[in-house]
Amino acid sequence: MTYQLEINPNEDGGRAARLGRPDPIRRKLLQFGFALPLALESLSLRKSLLRAEEKTKNPPRRILFICNSLGFHAPYFFPKTSGDLATSEYLRGMRSLEKMTVFSNLFHPGMETSNHDSEKSFLTGTPNPEASNFVNGISLDQVLVSVLGSDTRFPFLSFSIYNRGWGCSWNDRGVAIPPMHDEEQIFEMLFGAEDLQAKQQQLAHDARVLEALRRDLDTLRAGPNEPRKLESYTTVIRELEAQLEREKFWLSTSKPMVEKSLSRDREYEFSTKIQNLFELTKLAFQTDSTRIITLSMDWIYGAIKVPGATGGWHTLSHHGGNPDVLSSLSNVERDILKHFDQFLWDLEHIKEGNGSLLDHTTIVFGSNFGNSSDHTCHDLPILVAGGGYRHQGQRFLEQPTPLCNLYLELLHKHNIDIGKFGSSQRDMQLL
Repeated sequence: MTYQLEINPNEDGGRAARLGRPDPIRRKLLQFGFALPLALESLSLRKSLLRAEEKTKNPPRRILFICNSLGFHAPYFFPKTSGDLATSEYLRGMRSLEKMTVFSNLFHPGMETSNHDSEKSFLTGTPNPEASNFVNGISLDQVLVSVLGSDTRFPFLSFSIYNRGWGCSWNDRGVAIPPMHDEEQIFEMLFGAEDLQAKQQQLAHDARVLEALRRDLDTLRAGPNEPRKLESYTTVIRELEAQLEREKFWLSTSKPMVEKSLSRDREYEFSTKIQNLFELTKLAFQTDSTRIITLSMDWIYGAIKVPGATGGWHTLSHHGGNPDVLSSLSNVERDILKHFDQFLWDLEHIKEGNGSLLDHTTIVFGSNFGNSSDHTCHDLPILVAGGGYRHQGQRFLEQPTPLCNLYLELLHKHNIDIGKFGSSQRDMQLL
């Protein structure tokens, strides 16, 4: 049983519970045998058609956050001529330049000595992640779940390159949400046939666990006053109740049917992994299986192999200006951006409403490092693509500016009206 989903208990799960509650009208209809099933089938069909029609007219908004934990070599990433992405060595060949903006001079305050720990704060902005008493804040994707996560089978998805146990997503208690990394397992979860008997057994087991937690809560209430412990128990129980109701609700809904399009190329396994995670992201958005995804391109231990380079990614990132090392590192970074370019191109050619899937998907691609060679965390490479914004090529900020200002603006653009997020100072209308 997994407990990482953040769900609004007043949404789909609540509706499922109400539909399943016996009442006098339902009992009366049951006397007519087929009347109730046909009525519900007809009602369900009408609702499905209405939802499909609404999505066609007003496609849902989606958002993807990508953290490349070892960053990009700045002289190759940022444009040589201010404002002109075609003068960026890395970006100039991309086919969707008119639908992206690169930001210069963004940073997270409080990262001066954080080194690789700064990755923990990429989507939270919480300072001093290297401190022994560090407690993270909620990540931006989890704040967005309250608005974008209630109408899909999966309120959000979190992906990573390998099994480290944490990635970009952190819940409202500052606890890491373990990402998924196995492409085959992700595909089966999204689109594989559901074993209904096994799922029902799992739900029954989860219900028993939930009941045991409720008894524990009653015992806590009868004992010494421990407000924080009571609050923690109450929150977890509320989340589990909502998750259980959601899983029951979606159990009767078939998963989308898609062709399995994952690459099986084992010559360049790292490159294949990046390609497949982008492909799964595209399929998840295209089928409206979720509307929020995080992808952590985490620090890889050991050697990786991409066309033109073999070696330790982390080792290569400490290039020290060595031209030969930089050549290999740039091949790794070019390969990542090659797959990103294909991902954007694919979204641009999936028509939706009066635009494309790319027009309705905000993509934030960046890093916790401005320069991974010397572990500096200023002037972060941040790119925003899609989303239907008025893109400007490059937005150069005169003064170092908290990245959370951009995050606050993204919350506002997705109808979440809060005055502050992380280290934000104000919504600067950057997009």
